[in-house]
Amino acid sequence: MQLEPASVKKSITRLKRANGQLAAVIRMLEEGQDCEATVTQLAAVSKAIDKAGYSIIAAGMRQCFSQEGPDAMDAEKMEKLFLSLS
Repeated sequence: MQLEPASVKKSITRLKRANGQLAAVIRMLEEGQDCEATVTQLAAVSKAIDKAGYSIIAAGMRQCFSQEGPDAMDAEKMEKLFLSLS
């Protein structure tokens, strides 16, 4: 299933922000900045990416449910998608 761009707009924004945060983490490492601050920023990037992933899966489920009904969702496929983020 292809997602409607409007349904994942918040995820796109979150990923763009995470992209900037990741660039900052790389810069921090290259400049030899404090380890604790760097790891804290890296954790924030990781969490943002995880949230975007779950949000994208949820959008896909909503779209599938509304367009095709509950019987069209493949439970095993959905489970695999969720577990791929863990």
